[in-house]
Amino acid sequence: MGGCVGKNGGGDDSDDKIDFKGGNVHVITSKENWDEKISEANRDGKIVVANFSASWCGPCRVITPAYVELSEKYPSLMFLIIDVDELMDFSSSWDIRATPTFFFLKDGKQLDKLVGANRPELEKKIVSFADGLAQHVN
Repeated sequence: MGGCVGKNGGGDDSDDKIDFKGGNVHVITSKENWDEKISEANRDGKIVVANFSASWCGPCRVITPAYVELSEKYPSLMFLIIDVDELMDFSSSWDIRATPTFFFLKDGKQLDKLVGANRPELEKKIVSFADGLAQHVN
């Protein structure tokens, strides 16, 4: 389901920003910022859901409200978003071939990956990881 491969946007980028108001999504703006959040998640025993996205990508825009909603519903996970255009070198180190691409990480290691704006599959994976964490706590 829906994924963008190359920049097809045009015109003025000023209104291309995706809105995360009200969510529990951390916008990653640098490699240092990423490292801080990964350290924080490791310290707190949280699984990280990292969304590699692009402001010009239609499917990314479509999945964002669901991503924000899931971030509020599952505070036991840490939700990050990385703009592949703003952090090109960092994104390419993750071998991103299409947006959105979601990585699920624990202790900095990849547990799972989802490519494309497939809400039911994204939700299923998030619920599975959140439930897994809840079982470890109980």
